[in-house]
Amino acid sequence: MAANGYAGKILRAKLSDDDFKVDALPTEWIREFIGGDGFAAKLLYSEVPGKTDPLSEANKLIVSTGPITGTLWPMSGRTVFVSKAAQTGIWGESHVGGFFGPELKYSGYDMLVVEGKAETPVYLYIEDSDVQLLDASEFWGLPTNEATAAIQKKHNDPDLQVAAIGPAGEKLVRFSSIIINNARAAGRTGMGAVLGSKNVKAIAVRGHGSVEVADHEGFVELAKEAHDRIRTNPQAREMSKWGTWILTAVKQQIGELPTYNHRTGVFPGWEKLSADYIRPRYTISDRACFGCSLGCKKVNYVRHGPYAGTLEEGPEYEGLMAFGSSLGIADYPTTLKANQVCNRFGMDVISAGATIGFAIEAFENGLITEEDTDGLTLEWDNSELVIQLLEMMGRREGFGDLLAEGSREAARRLGKGTEKYAIHVKGLEVSGQDGRTHRSIALGHATGARGADHLRSLVVVDQLGYEDVAAERWGADKLPEIIDPYTEKHKANAVFETENAYAIRDALIVCWYSVSWPPIFWMNDFAAVLHLATGEKSLGSIENLTTIAERQVTLKRLFNAREGLTRDDDQLPARFTEEPMPEGPGKGQTVDLDPMLDDYYRLRGWDLETGLPTDKTIRKLSLGWTKSNP
Repeated sequence: MAANGYAGKILRAKLSDDDFKVDALPTEWIREFIGGDGFAAKLLYSEVPGKTDPLSEANKLIVSTGPITGTLWPMSGRTVFVSKAAQTGIWGESHVGGFFGPELKYSGYDMLVVEGKAETPVYLYIEDSDVQLLDASEFWGLPTNEATAAIQKKHNDPDLQVAAIGPAGEKLVRFSSIIINNARAAGRTGMGAVLGSKNVKAIAVRGHGSVEVADHEGFVELAKEAHDRIRTNPQAREMSKWGTWILTAVKQQIGELPTYNHRTGVFPGWEKLSADYIRPRYTISDRACFGCSLGCKKVNYVRHGPYAGTLEEGPEYEGLMAFGSSLGIADYPTTLKANQVCNRFGMDVISAGATIGFAIEAFENGLITEEDTDGLTLEWDNSELVIQLLEMMGRREGFGDLLAEGSREAARRLGKGTEKYAIHVKGLEVSGQDGRTHRSIALGHATGARGADHLRSLVVVDQLGYEDVAAERWGADKLPEIIDPYTEKHKANAVFETENAYAIRDALIVCWYSVSWPPIFWMNDFAAVLHLATGEKSLGSIENLTTIAERQVTLKRLFNAREGLTRDDDQLPARFTEEPMPEGPGKGQTVDLDPMLDDYYRLRGWDLETGLPTDKTIRKLSLGWTKSNP
């Protein structure tokens, strides 16, 4: 039965039985987990046993929405894909914008659970109560853009929302992604490989329903106010004009622009990867996700040079870093072409670029040779090489077959000391930040449930001028050390609170820019909108939301603990802890992680020695049921 903000139903695609089942959404989940990856964490922990092979039939892939998905609230079109990660073997989640989530909600479902394995290639077609498993043999092997167009044509519906895998997902590339309508990527942790292991080429969704809220008038008024705040917010306006490219200059200025596989944090060619260089030369239009009044997505076109004719949305800042500065390439067309190759094959740009960087540095230091690389000479600043390697990875051809396993596994197989150059945490390659010049990100990377994660606890008060707000929140006495990027003191406080706010954001599930800034004040908006949308009084309490956030963070920790992870796995690459930053504002800096871990575990109620939640914390957060789920 539908409730305010919710469709009230979970759709299960039972592939092995070629059947579907609809379950009622448990009402207690609303008060305990809200939605989004909160619902998904509850379901995945309960139904996927520990030690399950991520690519086996026993694993499940969950698509989840939240209580304001598809409403008037700003940027309420996001969706989360959750599974045991093909890339890391632990907790996996990948978030994506666009219009897919609202269509699933309009079809009448809060969640989709894909379980089992189809005997032959299929795709899921969902249009309201019309749910089918259809033959995908004619689409198997196609890149994501062609598969999407073919499925839309088959159903004579250009607005059909298609989440597709490409050849990389079919061939179980460990960091393969799911691509929504050609350009929006559920990129990280290998969700594409999970779908590929189940013989699912795509999920196509079209809905004609609506989302009801408890207090329509109050909700509309608050949503209008939120849209107005976004339109007038200086940072949001900059993001609207330049997209995430504005981060290139910021990162270069503070010495945190990953260069040569994170060897340093400054890049001489950064200006050709900056927003004010790219937009006037390559951008031809702006795009926005569902309900967005910002429009940070950019469509770009290359008119000249070896990649002339390349037309693609993106890349985001992370793509500029992954195929630009991190590989020593000061050429935007290369990053756009590489982004396009990743989108069409269905591969995560961060892991793909970082794995190439790992291989180049290992080659540079003589630890692998042309005998390992099929005769290829691996070197920095080589655009042709990057595109060639990406295509080899996407097809699992030759040396690309090894790289398709990701940097951690590739280094394990190669041995010979190559592990030093695999810059990852828990098997997930580090994104476009560096803990040596941003201590809070060092802690966030180390403790992230899915590995090196910059999207679950990124603290920005020390970069974006929110000192006055931080002083009010944490106290003026702590402020100097909280905003000092080069000290470990009080960073756990900032990460703890920011991670809680992000947990509720991802339960709702909304975009970064759908609420007021900075993130440490998000809880005020979240409490207000949740009460108006759901009518649940408890969800209008910041105190209760904080408890829910702690429950979700701790549940993911328990999921990983069941896989054998402890404090020993909350580590950073030696590059950040042992190699001083060689140049730039952070020259000489390294990360002292252990004091921050101690502080963070105390705040979370986790044991300092093991890093695991204590029995007291498990009881406090009503997670005792996890004891009976081995």
